[in-house]
Amino acid sequence: MTRVLLSICLLFSVTLGWSQVETEVYLFDLEIKEGKPLLTNPKNISNNNGYDNQPSFWNDDSILFASTREDQTDVLQFNVKEGSTTKWLTYTKAGSEYSPLRIPGKNAFSAIRLDVDGLQRLYAYNLQTQESTPIIDLKIGYHVWYDPSTLIATVLTDNRMDLVIVDVETGTHRIVHKNVGRSLHNIPESDLVSFVGKKGEKWEILSLNPTTGEIKKIIDTYQNQEDIAWLGTQTIITGFNKELLRLELDEGAEWETIMEFNQEEINNISRIAISPKAKRLAFVAEGSPAKIIQKQVEAFNNRNLDDFVSCFSENVRVLQFPDEPMYQGKSKMRENYQRFFENVKTSNVKVVNRIVLGNTIIDEEITKVDGRNGHQVAIYQVANGKIQSMTFIFPDGPLTDAESIVQEQLDAYNKRDIEAFATTYAPQIEIYSYPNTLNLKGRANLEQQYSALFENTPDLHASIKNRIVIGNKVIDEETATINGRILEAIAIYEVENGEISKVTFIQ
Repeated sequence: MTRVLLSICLLFSVTLGWSQVETEVYLFDLEIKEGKPLLTNPKNISNNNGYDNQPSFWNDDSILFASTREDQTDVLQFNVKEGSTTKWLTYTKAGSEYSPLRIPGKNAFSAIRLDVDGLQRLYAYNLQTQESTPIIDLKIGYHVWYDPSTLIATVLTDNRMDLVIVDVETGTHRIVHKNVGRSLHNIPESDLVSFVGKKGEKWEILSLNPTTGEIKKIIDTYQNQEDIAWLGTQTIITGFNKELLRLELDEGAEWETIMEFNQEEINNISRIAISPKAKRLAFVAEGSPAKIIQKQVEAFNNRNLDDFVSCFSENVRVLQFPDEPMYQGKSKMRENYQRFFENVKTSNVKVVNRIVLGNTIIDEEITKVDGRNGHQVAIYQVANGKIQSMTFIFPDGPLTDAESIVQEQLDAYNKRDIEAFATTYAPQIEIYSYPNTLNLKGRANLEQQYSALFENTPDLHASIKNRIVIGNKVIDEETATINGRILEAIAIYEVENGEISKVTFIQ
């Protein structure tokens, strides 16, 4: 068996634009204190294994969202004032509903239905009778009600979405802007609707006057994040990774962080909604990326090839640390693992240590294949709920007392002893950003850079949250305090001849 195959053995919808990543809907109480939004009383109101998304408020005390059950997506209502109870509003066996919105002036809501035969249309649902009727014969992606007879919506065209104004009574529509995002909102106390334009490299938040058709730019989005919400006429809220941010349009237009969520369960915040009187805020967040890693480990141990391969992206890259290609693509992965399961009688992997930092997961694993024990580390990169890459580290390096050298440099770092710190590194030390971006080379350059850091940072301190040792490599999950800020990173140290020869940082 070749080394590549042995390595493999040891470890392992454009239509809607809605990715079926496992997501949850979170709800907060919202108030303004000293001019700033304050979020309290957090609740996971979906608490469901599967897809929960597109929250919108029926009123300040009730919220609708799409939720998965029994292999389909239906509309669920969460009621705060009724003891935090939930009620299913749809159960359409012919299809699934998405993006529910209250229809102005009616005891009804609209939602996009994706039928099992592929038909995608916008329907109105009577809250009392549960009856549904189609609203317009267009392939709508997202929508917002301007008034009871006017919709602002996106229509799917080729590989993009175009913005349209729909007259519900006549069934007519007109395109007003091409290539737009999914975030559509009525701007409070105005006759305008906001949307996100995607024509340029920088996405823009734009306003539309549905009566005149006039479109104006408001501001650029924050790092091309398309999901926003309005808190009053001058405040925009957006999400980025694990942060909520705000922008005050009348105060110099600088984005600032409202709240950062350190919980492993909250990632890639999106789909923000604010209740009519701004009493509550909801958003959607992806779950821990470690869930998909655990799923593939369990599928491997159960020898379930379909479940195992389903955890990976179509173009998954499999490498040996730091970036030596082994193979690429889900089809190649299926072929390799199918051959492995056919040729190996027993196989098992046990995760003995796990580090999670953002969308990077590092597992230390003990493997057993036909009675042979193995030890390895896998670095996973997760995006959109799938494993995009996995990189193996094997105990190949020369046997050294790697851990003691790495600990020695950490102790010197915390003492800000530049001489003791520098002597733990090799003369030709190389420091990289993962996987292969060279940031610094040579002990002299390291001394110069860290001398300044030690001299100018009186509160400098690093601590180890988790540590994995494999061969001549030490993998540390670190937190560092620098000028009042707490930073997190993973450092992979490689030791040769009693000195640290290479460090790779993952941040």
